[in-house]
Amino acid sequence: MDSLELLTHPVRLRIVHAMSGGRIHTTAQLSAMLPEVSKATVYRHVDLLASGGVLEVVDERRVRGAVERRYRLRRERASIDGTTVTPTDHRQIFVAAMATLLAEFDAYIGDDRADPVDDLVGYRQHSLWLDPDELAQLITGLRAAIAPHFDNAATPGRSEYLLSPILFPLNRGPEATA
Repeated sequence: MDSLELLTHPVRLRIVHAMSGGRIHTTAQLSAMLPEVSKATVYRHVDLLASGGVLEVVDERRVRGAVERRYRLRRERASIDGTTVTPTDHRQIFVAAMATLLAEFDAYIGDDRADPVDDLVGYRQHSLWLDPDELAQLITGLRAAIAPHFDNAATPGRSEYLLSPILFPLNRGPEATA
């Protein structure tokens, strides 16, 4: 299974999110983190991610006669090279990302502990007019602001946030360039 097919499934994307920050989990722990997904489905998708090299086995131990594996995310394998995908592929990636985003938000907002105000939840959209140089500067600035936090470990006092920047030109027809 290629990385496009592997990473454009909402459950697999949620597993990738759950493994971020250098965390190590068993499949049972991941299943507990995704209670709305059946255990069999989580086990199947963890196996696919491990077979595809996105997850690696950190260690194994015997638990009641079965082998329990602990997995870690291989972040370098958990991405799709956007330069080699077709417009149809981009559509598939976008749909998977939106389905995952909706599932993650639904899980968050359905939790009795959810507090969107205290948690600084935000969902804003801004239409920007940018020339190619300004666009490059914006992307560089966003990457510079976000990248230093990629390797943050899950520690007491840190909460996990899902950040989903989405950027694409609006096609408003020929009059938009006037």
